Amino acid sequence: MFRLWAKIFKENRMISDMVVENANQDMTRTKKVFSAIDEICYAFDLSKPIWLDVTVADFKRHDKTRFTKDNFIDTIEFDYLEIEVIEED
Repeated sequence: MFRLWAKIFKENRMISDMVVENANQDMTRTKKVFSAIDEICYAFDLSKPIWLDVTVADFKRHDKTRFTKDNFIDTIEFDYLEIEVIEED
């Protein structure tokens, strides 16, 4: 089971969160992450974030990263979107 926790923060307070699960054993970890981000963006009505070098480095190092206004083409109404892998098979 692969689980990714997404949290939206504004003024240092979590205003929304969700957990996305993926039990498909045939998918690679990268595909599971991108599939989860697609679900998260659909649920929160967001455009897909751009993965900058610092974002990729943080995610590789900590299994956790933040998407700020610099990662989105559209204007966002919050400070950042944080994703974190909470379970991996």
